Amino acid sequence: MLKVDGFDEAIIGTASRCGSPDILAYNVDKIIELIVRKDGMAIDDAWEYFEYNILSSYMGETTPIFIFPTI
Repeated sequence: MLKVDGFDEAIIGTASRCGSPDILAYNVDKIIELIVRKDGMAIDDAWEYFEYNILSSYMGETTPIFIFPTI
């Protein structure tokens, strides 16, 4: 399973699909919180960083998934 370096605290579990390897699942809210805390970014900048550098990165069938929690 591929990991997003520096965001282990945001892992919420694994996800499975028939015929595919298990992949890590990340909580997006926690990722944004970690970017703001570790890098001192504003929330808008953290979202931009996440969307461009993390969410849009595809590295094959073991690329993690990102969960957007709902209320």
